[in-house]
Amino acid sequence: MSDNPHRTSLDAILAVTRTRVEALKSSAGDLERRAAAAPPVRPFREPTREVGLIAEVKRRSPSQGLIRADLDPVQHARAYVRGGAVAVSVLTDERHFGGSLEDLTRVAEAVPVPVLRKDFILDELQIMEARAAGASAILLIVRALTKGQLRALAQAAAAWQLPTLIEVHSAAELEPALAAGPGAIGVNARDLDTFTINLRGAEAVIRDIPVNVVVVAESGIESRNDIERVAAAGADFVLVGTSVARQQDPEQAVRALVGVKRQPRK
Repeated sequence: MSDNPHRTSLDAILAVTRTRVEALKSSAGDLERRAAAAPPVRPFREPTREVGLIAEVKRRSPSQGLIRADLDPVQHARAYVRGGAVAVSVLTDERHFGGSLEDLTRVAEAVPVPVLRKDFILDELQIMEARAAGASAILLIVRALTKGQLRALAQAAAAWQLPTLIEVHSAAELEPALAAGPGAIGVNARDLDTFTINLRGAEAVIRDIPVNVVVVAESGIESRNDIERVAAAGADFVLVGTSVARQQDPEQAVRALVGVKRQPRK
């Protein structure tokens, strides 16, 4: 384990996740039955002339600390959709982000748009859990998985009809992400080892992604100007969390960010 405290924090998150996975094993059969009985997955829309905005239900994070303790996931999600969000992301890690699987279930039942389960997915049990809860896609993080794990989890997600948003931070992580056959590539401007934001670095990674792959820019998106920057690099969608989750009027916060013209990669 690294002496870097931020790296230790990432390791701690993964350690807690592994404990959660162990706890799921006793209910594997029930999870599988519930996942098999879940309604059809809502499809994510194809890229349009404008950058699509995915707004996130988020109470806190290791990098930001407390964002909004009184956040009501359903009220926020509905406000996001009224404001023009094309999808909602729900954090389901409780220890470090203040989320829960119940948040995901409630949001999926309350809004008509697709819902992304954002968590540290390490096992197919979590994929079944997401499917049973009404998720329309899951996040897979290259830095948290070996190449073999990433490929296996992507295949398991496909078997459960769940598209994958595969997250990278650097150009070096693109090869395993693309090899796993993602539904979309998420480019995270936040380095999970240091928690620092590098939007310029993210723009460079976005430009390296093949034109036939959908790209979602993640983290560090605070303003319309930030969206215009990643749009110029070729992002098809943006995932916005803290800057809308903390607002008293999340509908207006989202409305202020939508409508940026998309600029396809060349």
